[in-house]
Amino acid sequence: QVQLVESGGGLVQAGGSLRLSCTASGRTVSSYAMAWFRQAPGKEREFVAALSWSGLSTYYSDSVKGRFTISRDSAKNTVYLQMNSLKPEDTAVYYCAASLSTRVPLRKADEYDYWGQGTQVTVSS
Repeated sequence: QVQLVESGGGLVQAGGSLRLSCTASGRTVSSYAMAWFRQAPGKEREFVAALSWSGLSTYYSDSVKGRFTISRDSAKNTVYLQMNSLKPEDTAVYYCAASLSTRVPLRKADEYDYWGQGTQVTVSS
């Protein structure tokens, strides 16, 4: 079992950047496929980015492709989401998730086994 804790959220102006961190305890992040999802008020949770179990493949939603980058640092047992060129529509609670599956890609929330508590990202116009 793994516990996930997100950090790095906050308030930023449109066009700015933030880096979210997801630190795991219990097991190494290298044992899991990892992903970031987000949920805006009144909307369903949506896929943002994923990193395959091997760490060799990344996947992004069309809305963030070219602006966001998912990565991991196994030594720190942490997964990151670098968010650049932020837009007001990126405002949401961002969640880190882990899956034991080795299938790729994993874009659906119900494919993930463990979740963090979320971190708020607010982008002002």
